[in-house]
Amino acid sequence: MKKRIFVFALLAAFILLALTGCVPGDGSHTPDKPAGFLWGIWHGWIAPISLIAGFFNDHIRVYETANTGWWYDFGFYIAIISGFGGLSLTRKKRKKDE
Repeated sequence: MKKRIFVFALLAAFILLALTGCVPGDGSHTPDKPAGFLWGIWHGWIAPISLIAGFFNDHIRVYETANTGWWYDFGFYIAIISGFGGLSLTRKKRKKDE
């Protein structure tokens, strides 16, 4: 059982690191090609990883400055709220003993 959990955690870490190649502020977006709604969702999902990576690389940001405006913001905030606020929805509530 422990081996299965270890393999799953290793695979999840690899996928997570592979997908963070598109972090905000890495130069993949220019004013000619701004980040839109879907990029806002993606950047919201990986915001904690971008924050940690930003400590080590000053070109990495949590928020893409070259974006389409309101739609990027909307996608970013949807992802932030659903990613972090959704965690509390999945927790089981404990019944109080009387």
